[in-house]
Amino acid sequence: MRNIKVKKVETKREMRDFVKFASQLYAGCQYYVPDLDMDIINTFNPGKNVGLEYSDIQPFIAYDAEGKPVGRIAGIINHRANAKWKTKNVRFGFIEFIDDPEVSEALLKAVEQWGKERGMDYIQGPMGIFDFDKEGMLIEDFDKLGSMITIYNPPYYPKHMEALGYEKEVDWVQVAIDIPQEIPPKYVRVSKLAKEMFGLHVRKLTNADISKRGYGKKVFELLNMAYAPLFGYTELSDKQIDLYIKRYLPLVDKQLLPIVENEDGEVIGVAVTMGSLSHALQKTKGKLFPFGWFHLLRSLTWKREDTAELLLIAVRPDHQGLGVNALFFEDLIPIYNKYHYKRAETGPQLEDNIKELSQWKPLNPTFTKRRRCYKKKI
Repeated sequence: MRNIKVKKVETKREMRDFVKFASQLYAGCQYYVPDLDMDIINTFNPGKNVGLEYSDIQPFIAYDAEGKPVGRIAGIINHRANAKWKTKNVRFGFIEFIDDPEVSEALLKAVEQWGKERGMDYIQGPMGIFDFDKEGMLIEDFDKLGSMITIYNPPYYPKHMEALGYEKEVDWVQVAIDIPQEIPPKYVRVSKLAKEMFGLHVRKLTNADISKRGYGKKVFELLNMAYAPLFGYTELSDKQIDLYIKRYLPLVDKQLLPIVENEDGEVIGVAVTMGSLSHALQKTKGKLFPFGWFHLLRSLTWKREDTAELLLIAVRPDHQGLGVNALFFEDLIPIYNKYHYKRAETGPQLEDNIKELSQWKPLNPTFTKRRRCYKKKI
């Protein structure tokens, strides 16, 4: 017995141990992409994370008998999600642990007990507060580079979960494509029909469109509408939308953020893409200062990596199947070539979302990096 002690994170030292544990665990791992330390800390700060207005969150840290950190986890109760989906789920996130069953069991039991004390019936995860947080434990392709929006973990993680009686709830997969030099003929035909028959067209936003003309809000309202039926999704609140608009949209290269409007000027589709920051984030080692910002800025501007991140694509439900995705690809492929991107990779997509996955067929996709949300009755 290692005499593992799991503590609620309550002090600055414990939060420092919580934040730093992953970088210690993955030291020397060429596939792991770290979060910025400040982003982790802000997750637990009600003044920075408006999702805490409707969620409870509690970080835990595990120490061995010598007081050395050996694991971490966070318990999350999203009350809006539970109300929407008529569930009593406690989620776990930020889970990291050494290859010791005693450690993983102690961490998960801490969240199970924390959730049970608050009236929860099931535990599920890894998940965040809402759908744009990192979610899903990697269960395949451990020898591939991670990304800034996904979880990386060693092969022993899912083995621990299964040994502890956790079962599959859903799986996500990612789609990887080699970017063609020419737009596939199918996309050309379909986009032409979409323009002629439905009056659809691509528009590139400016910062003024986003901040002064309301397009930032329109984009996120569309995301709420398109993603509403998807597993575990909680609609973003007005405060969350305002935060995303101010914090993230100004940083995105607008050439890589096409929207599709109909003939009435309504936003009916959006594709949020950007160049990969995986190697740049590895160089930051989780710190924005003193030099981390330089690596990120360099990768975003004049020294781009060779991979594009297809962060998300959303189409208004009444326009799905009308060629909106073809318009996105017709617009983006020439820009990707101009930026010298060789490949592109999506974020995690639900394995049973056939509409979403089938759109990639003309690009000869590879399905990769399967991730799993586990569940267990508590």
